[in-house]
Amino acid sequence: ALLSPLSEAALVDLLVDHADEPHAAAIARALHGQPIATTTQLAHLVRRALRTTVPEATRQQEIRKALQRTLQALRIAVNDEFRALEQFLAFLPVCLRPAGRVAILTFHSGEDRRVKNAFQAGNRDGVYERIARDPVRPSAEERRANPRSSSAKLRWAVKAGASD
Repeated sequence: ALLSPLSEAALVDLLVDHADEPHAAAIARALHGQPIATTTQLAHLVRRALRTTVPEATRQQEIRKALQRTLQALRIAVNDEFRALEQFLAFLPVCLRPAGRVAILTFHSGEDRRVKNAFQAGNRDGVYERIARDPVRPSAEERRANPRSSSAKLRWAVKAGASD
């Protein structure tokens, strides 16, 4: 039900905004107007869309990543995850005491971009007195021990106000 009312341009926007999908136009063209009832059907359409546009040497890997990003974008849209995150970020300063600290762990660029922008805006507006200039990333050792940590970014902020 999410895909059927969307135009091809809206599908492109969804894939780019929610997953930074580099093949968004080709995937949107393949999905637009198609009756999709299962993830198997979705995967078939994405594979078919990229079969001729991606070089053969990297095709399998690119298709796998495109499938992951497409499913991520759809999950984020269905669950309205970015709106929930933006509401949380807007309300966050009210929850913090003066000099209170917050740390947020993100796992993909769409989340990270929103957290970074909210912290930077809060810093400019005097809501936060300090913010992380750069995200804290997992060490090479941590990435080897936990490969899922490789995309994680930790950003922090300190609310303005006198500390006790």
